[in-house]
Amino acid sequence: MRLEREYYERRLTSQTATIGQLGTSGHRGSSLHGTFTEAHILAITQAICDYRRSQKINGPLYMGKDTHALSAPAQRTALEVLAANNVELSSSPTMA
Repeated sequence: MRLEREYYERRLTSQTATIGQLGTSGHRGSSLHGTFTEAHILAITQAICDYRRSQKINGPLYMGKDTHALSAPAQRTALEVLAANNVELSSSPTMA
């Protein structure tokens, strides 16, 4: 699937590093335009981990996902970063 291939293969550039949009329902963009890539999710998730650490937040984190085509790859990327940072996740039936 091209969307998923572009998600993993596209790299951030000076133009795409800041183009993605964050809204009340999450990160918006397209891997085809380089605005929703693994690099974005890695950076956003690491920033969340860094913020939690700086604020001494150590309780479980709840992470949701939706039905968009890149939700599963983005969830896998985020889970890898959270695990590497020893962030405990709250269990949810949608995180299977």
